[in-house]
Amino acid sequence: MTQRALDSSGEQTSGSPRPAKIDAGAELDPVHPVELPPSGHPDATGLTTAEVAERVARGEVNDVPVRSSRSLTEIVRANVFTRFNLIIGVLWVIMLFVAPIQDSLFGFVIVANTGIGIIQEWRAKKTLDSLAVIGEAKPTVRRDGKAAEISTHEIVLGDVVELGPGDKVVVDGTVAEADSLEIDESLLTGEADPVLKRPGDPVMSGSFVVAGGGAFTATKVGREAYAAQLAEEASRFTLVHSELRSGISTILKYVTWMMVPTAIGLIISQLVVKDNNFKDSVARTVGGIVPMIPEGLVLLTSVAFAIGVVRLGRKQCLVQELPAIEGLARVDVVCLDKTGTLTEGGMDITEVRPLGGSDEAYVHQVLRSLGSSDPRPNASLQAIIDAYPAGGEGGGKGWTVTDAMPFSSARKYSGAAFTETDGTPSAWLLGAPDVLLPDGDGTLTEIEHLNEQGLRVLLLARVRGELDAPGAADGAEPTALVVLEQRLRPDAGETLAYFAQQNVATKVISGDNAVSVGAVAGKLGLAGAENTLDARRMPTDPDEMATAMEENAVFGRVTPQQKRDMVAALQSRGHTVAMTGDGVNDVLALKDADIGVSMGSGSEATRAVAQIVLLNNSFATLPSVVAEGRRVIGNITRVATLFLTKTVYSVLLAILVVCFQVEYPFLPRHLTLLSTLTIGVPAFFLALAPNKERAQPHFVRRVMRYAIPSGVIAAAATFTTYLVARHHYSGPGALEAETSAATLTLFLVSMWVLAIIARPYTWWRIGLVAAMGLGFLIVLVVPWLQDFFALKLVGTTMPWGAVGIAVAAAALLEFSWRLVGRRFGA
Repeated sequence: MTQRALDSSGEQTSGSPRPAKIDAGAELDPVHPVELPPSGHPDATGLTTAEVAERVARGEVNDVPVRSSRSLTEIVRANVFTRFNLIIGVLWVIMLFVAPIQDSLFGFVIVANTGIGIIQEWRAKKTLDSLAVIGEAKPTVRRDGKAAEISTHEIVLGDVVELGPGDKVVVDGTVAEADSLEIDESLLTGEADPVLKRPGDPVMSGSFVVAGGGAFTATKVGREAYAAQLAEEASRFTLVHSELRSGISTILKYVTWMMVPTAIGLIISQLVVKDNNFKDSVARTVGGIVPMIPEGLVLLTSVAFAIGVVRLGRKQCLVQELPAIEGLARVDVVCLDKTGTLTEGGMDITEVRPLGGSDEAYVHQVLRSLGSSDPRPNASLQAIIDAYPAGGEGGGKGWTVTDAMPFSSARKYSGAAFTETDGTPSAWLLGAPDVLLPDGDGTLTEIEHLNEQGLRVLLLARVRGELDAPGAADGAEPTALVVLEQRLRPDAGETLAYFAQQNVATKVISGDNAVSVGAVAGKLGLAGAENTLDARRMPTDPDEMATAMEENAVFGRVTPQQKRDMVAALQSRGHTVAMTGDGVNDVLALKDADIGVSMGSGSEATRAVAQIVLLNNSFATLPSVVAEGRRVIGNITRVATLFLTKTVYSVLLAILVVCFQVEYPFLPRHLTLLSTLTIGVPAFFLALAPNKERAQPHFVRRVMRYAIPSGVIAAAATFTTYLVARHHYSGPGALEAETSAATLTLFLVSMWVLAIIARPYTWWRIGLVAAMGLGFLIVLVVPWLQDFFALKLVGTTMPWGAVGIAVAAAALLEFSWRLVGRRFGA
C-alpha cells in the first residue's frame, strides 16, 4: 500500500511508501521497522507490546464486526424462509399424501432451486470477503517506538495513529501532533469546510484528512466510536434497495393479491361444486395454484447477481454494495477524475523556466529545499525530488525549514518558508499559475501554450510576507515555471471509446488547468475534448450549471465542493451519474453520485464511500463492470417476462375454470414439465448470457406490458383447446385426452413466447429453443414417459386442432409484441 497525497492540480496520486506492515497482534516487522523522529509529545512513541496485550485482554480493542457480506446463517434463512416457499411447502406436503410422486415434482424443483441460490450466494460471499481483505484500510500506528501498518480491528485504546492526506480517521481520538492538519467532517456533520486541527482537539471516526498530517491518540474504539455503527451498516453486503429487486417485490405483492381469491375460488370449484374423486380434485386444485407463483424469479435474480459478483471478483473488482452492479448498468454519464484515471500517478519534469532573470542555480536550490520540506510529497513534488534530490549539486545545505503549508484542493498551492545559508529568510509558494498570477499577466499566455500540449505547469513564486498571512498569494513574485509531463494510461483511450460506443457521456472533472486537461483528453480520443470550461467561471445556479455540464466535456480548476454540485446538477436533469476518483478531493462527489468508483490504491476515505473499488487500479476494468450490470438487469428483465406470463395464464385459467364450472385441465406434473422446458432451464441460460443494452427504468411496467398480453393469449388459446376437446372426447379417459390436447397448445404457445424472448438469435439460442422442443417431443413419443406424465395424444383431429389454435395464438403474440414495442418502445 502507498501513502496518498494531493498533487498541485487537485488530484491525488501515489506518493512515498508507508511504513512496513506488521502481523496480527502487536509484533512489529523485525526486518523493516520504521524509527520515529524525536518528538516532545509524551505519546510520540506509542504503546509498548505489554500495554497492547493488556488492553486486548481487557477488551479495549476496535472489534467492530464490519462485514462485506451476509453470514451463512443469514443466507440460508433468506433463501429458505420465504413467503412462497411456505405456500409451496404446504402444497407439496399435501401432494405427497394424495397423489403419485410425479405430481410432487414441483417440490423437489423448489428444493433444488433453493440449494442453488444458497450455493451461489455463498460463493459470492467468499469472493467478497477475500477481496475486502485485499482492499482493507491499513492505518499506521506507533508501538514500541516504531511505526507500522495494522488492520483497523487491531487498534487498541490509547494507540497513537498517524494521519496523512487522504487517510480516514478510523476511531475517535484526540490530536497528539498536527502539521497544518485539516480534517473534513462533512460526511458526519454536513459542514462542508475542512476543520484545522491542533493538538488537544477531538477527531471523529468517519472524517478524513484533506491536507497536512499528524497523529492522534485513540480515545474510543469499537462500538463506542462515533461512526462505528454507521460504518458497519454502510459496508455490509446487501441485496436490497435496487429498482430491480423492489420491482420484483412489487410484482410478488400483486401476485399474492391475485392468487389468494383465485385459489379460494378454485378450491371451492374443484372440491365442492364438482363431484369428482377427492384425491384427483385436490391434485388438480394444487395444479392450478402452484404455477401462479413465479418462484424461480427471485432465485434467478439472486443467482444472476451472485454470479456477477464472482465474475467481477476474478477481475479484482470489489462490489461493496450489490445493487451497484445494477446501478452502473443504468449509468448514462460518467464523471472521470483525470489523475489516476486517464493518467498514471507518476510525472516527470521536462523543463524548469526561470522568470524575470532569476538565477537558474538558485531556482534549483529552492526546488530542492521545497522537496525536503514535505515529509509526505505528492506526485508533483515527488517529480521535483526525483529531478533535484537532496544532497545534489548546490545541495540546499544550511537551508532550515521554518514553516510549511501543505497542499489544499481549495487553495490549489502549497508552500514553505526557510532560513537560507546566509541567514536570509525566504518564503515560497508552488502551485497553479492561473491561481497565483493575476488575470492578464503576460506569463499566462506562455503557460497557455504549454497547457495546449497537455503539459502540467506549476508556478514557483516568492512571498515577501508571512507564508500564512491573508492574501499572501496576491503579492507573490513569479520566479520560475516547472513543466511536468503526465504519463497517459495505455488503456484509457480504449475505455473512453467503449463508453462512446455505449452512448454513455464522459465528463472529465479535474483540479488541473482546463486547457491542459482537454489536451490530455484529446490525445486519448475523448469526443468533445475541445469543449473545456474553467470551473471558476462555472455558474452557481443549479439549472445553469446542469446546462454547462451537458454542453461541455472537460472541466478544470474544480474544487471538491464544485465536484459535488456538478454531480447534483446532472442528477437534476434525470441523468444517472457514476463518479470515479482516487483522491480525497473526490470523496464528496463519490458519496453523492449514483455510483461511486474508487481505485484500490486510492485514499482510505474514497474506498470507504465508493460502492465499487477497482483493486487493480485499472480504469480499463470499468467496461467489464458496466457489461456485467447490463447483463444482469437486461437478462432479468427478459426472463421475468417468461415467469410472469406463466403467472398471468395460470390465474386466468383458474378464473375460467371457476366461471365455466369445469375440472381444472392440468395436474401438477403437467405444469412442472411445461415450466421446466419453457421457463426454468431456458431462463437460467438466458439470464447468464451477454447483454450490452443499457438498462431502462420502470422495470415493472416494462415487464408487465409484455407479460399480460402474452399470458392472456396463452390462457385463451389453452382454454379454447380444452373446451373444444371436451366436446370432441367422451367416455373413459376423456379427461386425460382433453388434458393432453390442452397441454400441447399451452406448450406450443409458451415456446413461442420463449422464441420471442430469445431474440436476437445466435447459434446457442436457437439450439436452446430447439432442445426444449425436442424434450417435449420425447415425452410424447416414449411410452414410459407418456405414462409418467399422463400425456398421450388421442387420435389426430384434436391434436392437429390444438396445433392450429397454437399457431393462431403465436401469430397474435407476434402482433401484440410488435404493437407494444411500437407504442412504448423496446
